Amino acid sequence: MPYFDRFGEAAFVPTEHVSGAWTLDEQHIAPALGLLTHLVEKDCDYRREDEMVLTRLSYDILGTLAMDEFTATVRVARPGRTIELVESVLTQRGRPAVVLRAWLMQLADTTALSGTALPCIEPAATMPAWDPSTVWPGGFIASTHVRRHQDQPGRARYWVRTNVPLLDEPVSTTATAAGLLDIANGMTVRANPSDVAFPNIDLTAHLFRQPRAGWLGFDTTITFGPSGHGLTRSTLHDEAGPIGTLAQTLTVRPTHR
Repeated sequence: MPYFDRFGEAAFVPTEHVSGAWTLDEQHIAPALGLLTHLVEKDCDYRREDEMVLTRLSYDILGTLAMDEFTATVRVARPGRTIELVESVLTQRGRPAVVLRAWLMQLADTTALSGTALPCIEPAATMPAWDPSTVWPGGFIASTHVRRHQDQPGRARYWVRTNVPLLDEPVSTTATAAGLLDIANGMTVRANPSDVAFPNIDLTAHLFRQPRAGWLGFDTTITFGPSGHGLTRSTLHDEAGPIGTLAQTLTVRPTHR
């Protein structure tokens, strides 16, 4: 069973693997972000004969998603010969719920110039398995496998993968990875989610290399500020090394009982 069933070109229904994590009657936003990424890539492949790759994924999360049907559209916001800006909008019950603005760039061979000072993290095989369902409920969290080394609450390195496909159709490694990105905010919590809510209102990933299949790695730091705001920042990895960075803006809300 995939995360979503497709009904026509633009309509989708979430399966049981999408539920959670703040409440079980809502979708975890992570799979939807991967789905929008997939639709942007499919649209590009349909329109163009040359190969373009995603270098930035910027999602604004405008509201929660019910475990119900939704639609998604794609449009080119800024066409170009070597660089394009493409927008995808997820709509549910008559309102936009997630907006993706993605930069795509033409490939070029810069192998001789490639390099980064970003440190690698320990291989997945050397980290202990960790069960995130001890912190978070829901079908999405249950569908993932995690290996984690936590230094302290709000600071950890970990690897994530899933055997659940986004759809019953071919999906790229980039879209598959995008469907896991939003998990970062919950893998090394600073506070018990029962005591403090800290959902993210956006997510932006910058990629300097396309991810390979397999484990997706995160080097994550979560910060809560003094005025109800927070930030989750991660360096992203595949098993060959760093591939980019990730940032999520948080709204921090203590739960009053």
